[in-house]
Amino acid sequence: MSEQHEPAPAWAPRVSAAWTFAALIAGVGLGIAVEGDAAPLVAAAQAVGDLWLHALQLTIVPLVAALLVTGIQQIAAAAQGGRTARTTLALFVALLFVGGIAAVLLTPLLLELFPIPDAAVRALGGGTVENVALPTLADYLDTLIPTNIVAAAAEARMLGLIVFFALLATAMTRLPARLRLPLAQLFEALAAAMLVIIGWILTLAPIGVLALGFAFAAKAGTAAIGALTHYILIVSAVGAVTLLVCYPLGIVGGRRPPLAFAQAMMPVNAVALATQSSLASLPAMLAACRALGVRERSADFALPLAVALFRMTSPTMNLAVVIYVAHLTGTPLSPAILALGVAIAVLASFSTVSLPGTISFIATIAPIALAMGVPIAPLGLLVAVEVLPDLMRTLGNVTADTAVAVTVDRYSGEGGFSDSSSTQA
Repeated sequence: MSEQHEPAPAWAPRVSAAWTFAALIAGVGLGIAVEGDAAPLVAAAQAVGDLWLHALQLTIVPLVAALLVTGIQQIAAAAQGGRTARTTLALFVALLFVGGIAAVLLTPLLLELFPIPDAAVRALGGGTVENVALPTLADYLDTLIPTNIVAAAAEARMLGLIVFFALLATAMTRLPARLRLPLAQLFEALAAAMLVIIGWILTLAPIGVLALGFAFAAKAGTAAIGALTHYILIVSAVGAVTLLVCYPLGIVGGRRPPLAFAQAMMPVNAVALATQSSLASLPAMLAACRALGVRERSADFALPLAVALFRMTSPTMNLAVVIYVAHLTGTPLSPAILALGVAIAVLASFSTVSLPGTISFIATIAPIALAMGVPIAPLGLLVAVEVLPDLMRTLGNVTADTAVAVTVDRYSGEGGFSDSSSTQA
């Protein structure tokens, strides 16, 4: 998920989404201007863009390993907080699966109703894949347990790597503290180091995106603008599913009046849109919970935990991006692969980096795409427009966080709205 959940640490280089987006506009404009001409220039721009993409791919395997281990350690620590903590985590997981399933059902339907423009497919090297046998579930099970973890890493076989490091992280929870803590700190430090490298690479994002945007528009022409707009609308529409899920959760699950819940969410949504940050929206979410009669103890527990671990839109919108790229590049996706993608996207959501969208977009979506056999090259161009779908990510996340807090308060045994108050409004 690409939403920024907290300010970047001091060691993380600053990455400007505004400059990256501006570079995309400039590249697309220049590409349209030379459409069909200057083939050597287009080839050179494509080479520069590909070099930047290769640099990003360099960090994916160690970053996934480190973030997965760190995320599972955080979940294990939270689960030790008692029954309420375990109930909250179970609600997180259930909602994440609902979002992931919604994505694999809705995204293909939207792409069937509103197909990707042909010019975009041609420009990004896609097309119809003919006479290709779809991988079966048996094929994926065969790669589930790698016989050589080093070889799996060298070949970026993400499914086997994810299974191995998930097992390693789970085994670490059984170790005594004197052994577990140094190992956990090692993976935390590895993740931080990889994010520094990604930050360095993404400081060059305006150059890489300018080159990719130029090459893309030179091939697609004015259709490039429509293609990027199409992508933004499809992915954002899928992300809106989280609102359709979480409003009923807060109203029915939390037994709150519909009008009261909607009114309480209005200032939260305003802060979310202004900051694109769940963490920055936390005070507004706490105020909304007070307005809804949520006990302070419930809100103070559920909301910080949700901001730290729960990204409702992560499986939903990340899978929407992967499925979109699969359609764009003509990559077939069987039901078994889609089911696998949901599971991986849910697991990956707990290891989402709390850094700006330009960093977390690649770090969280690329592993899902690689595990599903979907090319990741188009992500280098799509990251430039992520600032717009990221608005929907933030709206969905803050709504989900508040709805979870309200629901947990109801089922934790005391307090909250009385039955009589819930019938008002």
